[in-house]
Amino acid sequence: MAYKVLVVDDSSFFRRRVSDILNSDRNLTVIDVAVNGVEAVKKAKELKPDVITMDIEMPLLNGIEAVKQIMANSPTSILMFSSLTHQGAKATLEALDAGALDFLPKKFNEIAKTSGDAGSVLKQRVLELANKKVGRITRTSFNKESSALKTSRSTQSVKEKVPLDANKTTPRSTSFNKASGNTYKLLAIGTSTGGPVALQKILTQLPSDFPLPIIMVQHMPAAFTKAFATRLNSLCKITVKEAEDGDSLKPGCAYLAPGGKQMVLEGKESNPRIKILDDDSARIAFKPSVDITFGSTSKIFSNNVLAIILTGMGSDGRDGSRMLKSKGSVIWSQNEETCVVYGMPQAVANAGISSLELPLLDFSKAILKEINYK
Repeated sequence: MAYKVLVVDDSSFFRRRVSDILNSDRNLTVIDVAVNGVEAVKKAKELKPDVITMDIEMPLLNGIEAVKQIMANSPTSILMFSSLTHQGAKATLEALDAGALDFLPKKFNEIAKTSGDAGSVLKQRVLELANKKVGRITRTSFNKESSALKTSRSTQSVKEKVPLDANKTTPRSTSFNKASGNTYKLLAIGTSTGGPVALQKILTQLPSDFPLPIIMVQHMPAAFTKAFATRLNSLCKITVKEAEDGDSLKPGCAYLAPGGKQMVLEGKESNPRIKILDDDSARIAFKPSVDITFGSTSKIFSNNVLAIILTGMGSDGRDGSRMLKSKGSVIWSQNEETCVVYGMPQAVANAGISSLELPLLDFSKAILKEINYK
């Protein structure tokens, strides 16, 4: 049975274009369209689609307010369409904070070089969200009082050994028992789909005197990363900034890799610096790439990194995490139940690289315990 999609946009041309692309996939069917946020809220409740594609700027009720009402009344996986401008970035981040799970540029030539490639990206994103039914999962997973999270914690009160792939020897724990005793000089985080909300959940719980510098790679367009860093900085006790070439790593400061470029570390462990590189290579799919940042980190910090892979599509971060682990650093990953898309965390977990899988809301406390924060 095909997944049901509701397309919401005030432009008849865009509604028709998105509908034609999605209907070309036998696993997707557009069951209806809505021309404004009021219609979207009504039809979401009546039709119960698996996924909604949502415009931001619409009459009567905009996309952000529509997302809030839909998530309150009939939680559904929502993909936002956004303009790649500063204002568009701010609005999209508000929509993600309200409960939307992913976004794509509204101008298809900003997704890919050809319309065919852009259509494939759109169908892939919608299928990922539909497959997981993540609108319903994420709503409960991010609620501190949710029964889903309580169940997750109660069933993980005893350390579990999770089976790994054949020929893997490192057991993976699904609960944090006690600190490993390792010494850390850097916290590194990689994420993609669902990452903005996940990063916010973790970083807002860290104290202002957090003793380590933090580097973060979030798959995001260039227009979005500065707005995202600014938003995080306004919400967090620690300092958050978009990384700049030549930045020195300071404790209690989180550096977000700029979109459309690569972020690497250079220098010595005693005085590491950030280098931002232009990247026109067609060989590297992600700009920024978790693999590239983590790989450079392993050369500087060796065994003194706590690295975390959060929710995201694909496997970016697996190779970089493997390099870090080979030097003696520690890798953690997010568990499937609280991921928007269990792709990147699954890649490191199934490869036997991750030693600990945690629900999203457990990371902050676990990090503080692991680094022996007093």
